[in-house]
Amino acid sequence: MPHRVLQRLISLSAKDRQQHDKSCATARQLLFLTFVLLGGAFSACAAGLQSFEAVEPHMGTLFRVKLYAASAEQAQSGFRLAFARVETLDNILSDYKPESELSRVTTLAVGRPVTVSADLFHVLVAAQQISEETAGAFDVTLGPVIRLWREARKTGRPPSPDALREAARFCGYKKMKLGAKDNTVEFEQAGMKLDLGGIAKGYAADEALVVLNKNGIKSALVAASGDLAFGDPPPGKKGWSIGIDSFDSARAPFTKTLVLANSAVSTSGDTEQYLDAGGKHYSHIIDPASDMGLTRRMTVTVVARRGLAADPFATAVDVMGAERGLAFIERQTEAAALIIVREGAAPRTIESTRFQRLPVQAN
Repeated sequence: MPHRVLQRLISLSAKDRQQHDKSCATARQLLFLTFVLLGGAFSACAAGLQSFEAVEPHMGTLFRVKLYAASAEQAQSGFRLAFARVETLDNILSDYKPESELSRVTTLAVGRPVTVSADLFHVLVAAQQISEETAGAFDVTLGPVIRLWREARKTGRPPSPDALREAARFCGYKKMKLGAKDNTVEFEQAGMKLDLGGIAKGYAADEALVVLNKNGIKSALVAASGDLAFGDPPPGKKGWSIGIDSFDSARAPFTKTLVLANSAVSTSGDTEQYLDAGGKHYSHIIDPASDMGLTRRMTVTVVARRGLAADPFATAVDVMGAERGLAFIERQTEAAALIIVREGAAPRTIESTRFQRLPVQAN
């Protein structure tokens, strides 16, 4: 019988169980998009493979891996390598860790180019390209402003206009210079802070799949909150089944089930982290043009070839709004989007051209 994989719990500590339960609740509220996986863990497959699942906390969320392997030994090796890769990326890309490469480079590279790791440079190049394509709707230099809004969610009060103006002086993707010849990064001024929250988890999910593939595990999925990456289909299947739910009906039957393989899915919305203050609902997603949390009630799901694209695309579309965001997605050759706008009592659903063409599982 089909089940929602995010509600499945495998060998977690009490603390991780609480975090997992929170993530599950978030997924039901935010994603309206969950897995439908047939069969339980360790089930036998026609191809002689078995399914295995494991969960570990990384990057402030839970990373879940489901894979098909010939033996428990191969599966355990795959889990170990995949999670180790995610942990390495966490130590490179996290803005929460003072000793991460990301945190250190914003101090070291002020006014002079500094060579960074291949992973950090790769992510920054992708981020910068999307910033340019979206006229700044996606901007990883927004760290100082994002930190103000994080504090605001704790205090229950929006940042003051003066504080936002001061923080904004240290933001702007054009103030970050990248050098392809030696993988260098340079910042125009001191005090700049990067936040890769809209791109790092998608990249980490991609890289976990790469590690599994190199070690002979082709059929796998990696889930990190709202960022999902898929390898080859499960044995005997055309793809991984992705159930689409309505906003407020996570327990209702799926309205549509996509069948995807070798792709990624990311969802961005305003129900996971937000601030309700002064009669307004502020999303944790910040509009770089105004430095304000979005008050538009909208959720975006993007399907792309890689999480490195799906993750930031979803954020950018959310910032741009339905009309501009849809136009942006239509210009991409390997992306599709589902946009749901809550206007009044009934949500408005918008599907990009390529989303309408995605393979669907027959009911």
